[in-house]
Amino acid sequence: MQPEPVIYVIDDDEAVRQSLEFLLRTAGFTVRSFESAKAFLDIMPQPRSGCIITDVRMPHISGIDLLRRVKDLGIDIPVIMITGHGDISLAVEAMKIGAADFLEKPFDDDQLLAALRSTLSRDAGKAERKAELAQIHDKLATLSNRERQVLEGLVAGNANKTIAFDLGISPRTVEIYRANLMTKMAANSLSDLVRMAMMAGVPEKSGKRAR
Repeated sequence: MQPEPVIYVIDDDEAVRQSLEFLLRTAGFTVRSFESAKAFLDIMPQPRSGCIITDVRMPHISGIDLLRRVKDLGIDIPVIMITGHGDISLAVEAMKIGAADFLEKPFDDDQLLAALRSTLSRDAGKAERKAELAQIHDKLATLSNRERQVLEGLVAGNANKTIAFDLGISPRTVEIYRANLMTKMAANSLSDLVRMAMMAGVPEKSGKRAR
């Protein structure tokens, strides 16, 4: 289960901060606000599900610099930039660095909420894929060398007889290994097994016969 998302609002304008905080809390979000990028970085929260909403123009540490710091620190959380009129070049620069979205002032409440929900939805999908991949790697780690070889043969699209020939074992033994693979990987079908293997980057069997 993914943790409840936290929206981090960073803006040096107190009126803007309070307005955004009120809007987001009213919409049901958990919000933490900061008067500067430095204040946010000084008490850097642990990376978790959520989103940063920051003004692009702030004293000392700009929104662009904050975005760079977040990326450099490996904090995997999306960032939405708020830009003023005429800041399109900065917005484009932010997108190139990795900003999830940008909103040009003035924007209405619905526009902000729509952008935020879209960003959170994309990020949740990414988090789910990341968690699934971690589980697949954990399962792969339980496989024996021979089971791994049989899996590589299956990823290559080889039939049991071909895998058996390549590995110097009987087709019946390959069937046993396949059954073990299905159990250890918690696969519902052969296609499910192959999908997980491909997702984890399991290489295809080269076809060189094992001794």
